[in-house]
Amino acid sequence: MAEAILNHRGSPRFTAYSAGSHPSGAVRPEALRQIEMSGLPIADLRSKSWDEFALLGAPKMQFVFTVCDNAANEACPLWPGQPMTAHWGIPDPAAVKGTSEEIERAFRDAFSILDRRISLFLSLPFSTLEQLALQKEIDRIGRQ
Repeated sequence: MAEAILNHRGSPRFTAYSAGSHPSGAVRPEALRQIEMSGLPIADLRSKSWDEFALLGAPKMQFVFTVCDNAANEACPLWPGQPMTAHWGIPDPAAVKGTSEEIERAFRDAFSILDRRISLFLSLPFSTLEQLALQKEIDRIGRQ
């Protein structure tokens, strides 16, 4: 969901990629519904491992945000180019067990949190912030 939001709102300045440590092989239909309901394109979205972005020749990352609450405890790959990193943990909506309405609500809530944090990120004055100040700001966004 973050990939779709940032690619839509952050283009052309940013190109976003979403990936995980243990991809399922398919994008969850609930995530696709949230993205479509927000009027964002879903055509190029796919399930990806973060390993493909640590390989030689992978797109150069400026920023890497981990969003799954479980990712904070995992060892992340070494990203080529040493991008700024921050943990923007949210409860994993794919882990929710319950009625279809409860699962949909979990994906809607996750989408809303990501949308808000990405909006805050895109409002940062990138050209005037020094590296350390920018790191503090992206860390702060993850706590909101």
